[in-house]
Amino acid sequence: MTLAIVLAAGPAAGLSTDAGERLADRLAGQWRRAGADEVRVAAGLSELADLVAAATGPVLVSGADLVAHTAVLKHLATSPVGPTVALVLTDPPAAGQVTVREERGQVVAVDDSAGATGVFGGALRVGPADLPALAAAARAVGGPATGAAPAPDGPASALDRVVAGLVGCGTLIFAHRVRLLVAHRIGDPAELAAAQAAVAAVDEDRAELRLSVKERDDFFSTFFVSTWSPHVAKAAARIGLGPSGVTMISVAFAVAAAVLFGVGGRPALVAGGILLYLGFVLDCVDGQLARYTRHFSAWGGWLDTMADRAKEYLVYAGLGYGATHAGFRYGWALAIAAMTLQTVRHMTDTWYGVLHDEAARRPRAATGDAGGIGGKLNAASTKVQADTGSVSYWLKRTVVFPIGERWALMAVAAALFGPLVALCAVLVWGVLAFAYTGALRTLRARWMRVPVMGTVDTGLHRDDGPLARTLPAARQPLALAALGALGAAALLVVALRVVHAGADLSAWVVPLGLLVLLGGALGARAAHGGPLDWLVPAALRAGEYLFAIAVGVAGRVPPWLIFGYVFVLTLHHYDLTARLEKRQAAPPLHPASLGWEGRSALLTIGSIAGIASIALATLGAYLLVVFVASVVLAWVVLPARARGGDRSPG
Repeated sequence: MTLAIVLAAGPAAGLSTDAGERLADRLAGQWRRAGADEVRVAAGLSELADLVAAATGPVLVSGADLVAHTAVLKHLATSPVGPTVALVLTDPPAAGQVTVREERGQVVAVDDSAGATGVFGGALRVGPADLPALAAAARAVGGPATGAAPAPDGPASALDRVVAGLVGCGTLIFAHRVRLLVAHRIGDPAELAAAQAAVAAVDEDRAELRLSVKERDDFFSTFFVSTWSPHVAKAAARIGLGPSGVTMISVAFAVAAAVLFGVGGRPALVAGGILLYLGFVLDCVDGQLARYTRHFSAWGGWLDTMADRAKEYLVYAGLGYGATHAGFRYGWALAIAAMTLQTVRHMTDTWYGVLHDEAARRPRAATGDAGGIGGKLNAASTKVQADTGSVSYWLKRTVVFPIGERWALMAVAAALFGPLVALCAVLVWGVLAFAYTGALRTLRARWMRVPVMGTVDTGLHRDDGPLARTLPAARQPLALAALGALGAAALLVVALRVVHAGADLSAWVVPLGLLVLLGGALGARAAHGGPLDWLVPAALRAGEYLFAIAVGVAGRVPPWLIFGYVFVLTLHHYDLTARLEKRQAAPPLHPASLGWEGRSALLTIGSIAGIASIALATLGAYLLVVFVASVVLAWVVLPARARGGDRSPG
């Protein structure tokens, strides 16, 4: 149950609208329309603290001095960015209000006049885990008896001081900025009249539809999709189609495009390119629909992430089959290479984002000084990102080869030149983008010096199994993981050369490659405190994928089967990163996945026994069953049991 509390303290508490309604009562009604299950008006901070202490669900708090569209309150109440979110305005700070500094959407400092990016907007949503901190901050600010803020500028600053206390005690607060809609804090009748006029001047529904589009998106999405996709989102909302339904239709479009790419022939390739573009449009629409209707869920976010990856890799499969069908011997090899490259890139993207978020929460002094090449790159990147709409801004967003550009390139290249050119183009641009982002991020990470792997379950995100957990600990986990990946790459090169020459790989080569790969397991129990240890998961993924491909090549396994096995592995690993991004628990059956070293050892046994095809097919099918069972348990069975427990008496 969501509780909303209006703090009726300060001069604004006595103001009324033109219709004679008190501002506090008006806000109470708006919170109800925004979705609050219960609304209370608190006369002071002591009462606020008591209400918060008794709450069991999320709590919405606002002062009586806030004049805003109801949609602003609804957006704050439903924001998916985190459990605790504060409204942030760009208005000039008034007496008693606190300035805030944001980094990567997080409120990292208050009353930082030099680095301020906005002011606290007089409203926040607090997640259940942070309610004790909110109650303690309210009591500390209000004092033991009076419930009023002991501040020279009066009780109007009470809620501001509570937010400052929350940030000061280390509570992670995300920022919700107001765009297109109106929200102002007022202190006298003149400001109230001006704020009401500003609210009335904005078409709320039209603004909400425009807000369904990401504030900052990539070039292709911005200019070739989002110019018209919000109208599709509005139509979907009218017919009652949900975001997950749109996601599944997008999957169907991508599958149809993959089939047409595999069929070949100019009409099929052109039709496939069109369907791929429309599938990407729907991929944008599902998020826009969620933002427009405010229907967010952890399941929907997870499904969207997983569907994006599955769709893209199915298209790679269609292109690989189409290139092979057209007479190119290595069509499937290109598809496998594209999938492996893109997955490793995504692993670095995920962990660099986690690294940046963690760095934003730390004091600036702890992340290094402004000197050195890393600091200069960080300053240059920040400057470019702030210059929205400039040529350098769009170049920076495009050169990293985001999903919109990848899908556009595949659609156009396949339609005009065929599957082979499409795969080659994706690989070439992908390699260049990986080299560019990898070099710059490495330099910036060394400057930030944030041991981000130490903030998570390292074994889970390394995907270690029982064998890795029993081996002795060794230092330098990144060096060991990178060495294992290089060993797997060398094994693959040897296998390709030997098989291409028509010979058989010696029986001892694959076990030797496994021994080198298992060097990465020696770092499983080591401290991952280095500034570059965020690269460890990506290095381990690269090592496992390259080793599996090498086993398949050495055993002359059909390339489509190798693709299928690596595809299942990517689903397993994307499940881990998607849960990390959505702040979800580990997959329920994760121990049954055997760990990267356990899977590699089983493939080695299959290679020695001369049944590499059977080993890849059997292990791939097993992992797929474990993945599906984990999905059902995590998103269907366990939530249903939790709801049943909530209904049980006593």
